[in-house]
Amino acid sequence: MVFIGASTGGTEAIREVLTGLPASMPAIMIVQHMPEMFTGSFARRLDGLCALRVKEAEHGERVEPGTVYIAPGHSHLSIRRGGAGFQCELAKSDPVNRHRPSVDVLFHSAAAVLGRAAVGVLLTGMGRDGAAGLLRMSQGGAWTIAQDEASCVVYGMPREAALLGAAREIVSLTDIAGRIQVRLAAQGAGT
Repeated sequence: MVFIGASTGGTEAIREVLTGLPASMPAIMIVQHMPEMFTGSFARRLDGLCALRVKEAEHGERVEPGTVYIAPGHSHLSIRRGGAGFQCELAKSDPVNRHRPSVDVLFHSAAAVLGRAAVGVLLTGMGRDGAAGLLRMSQGGAWTIAQDEASCVVYGMPREAALLGAAREIVSLTDIAGRIQVRLAAQGAGT
C-alpha cells in the first residue's frame, strides 16, 4: 500500500502524483493538511481527474485496491487490520505536530501494520510533520520517497525527512508516480 503526506502546496502535488497512477494500484492513504470543510470537495475533485477512485476516508471502512482515501480535516487517519483485510481508522484525538490530521500518525500506523509492504511518500509542506513517521517506515523496511527541493512549494517536511535520513529516494514531483510504480513492482517481485 501507498501512504502520502503533504501540506503547503500539497493539493497540486497530490493531483500530479495521482493523475500519473493507473487504476490498478493498491490502496493509497493520504493526509493533506486542510480544514475539514475542504477535504470532501478535494476528494471529489481528484476523483474526477484520476483513474483511481478517490474518496474521503470513513471510520471502519474496508480498504480496497484502486481506491485513494483522503483523511477528513477533522480526524487523524490510520490503518488497522480488520476482518480479512485492512480498515481506515479515524480519531479526533489531540493534534500531533500541531496538526489534525497528522502525517506522522498515518505513517506510524503504516510502519506498525504493514512494515516493508508499504511505500511512504512525503510531499511539499511547511514544518516537520511526517518526517519522524517516514523514518519509522524506512526503519521497518518500507520504501520511502521525499519530494526534492526544486519541485516543492515549501521545502520543509521533505527537508526534515532528508535530514533524518528517512528518505531512500529524493526525487522531483514529476517523477514520483513513476518511482512509486517501480517500487511496487519490485516489492511484488520480492526485491
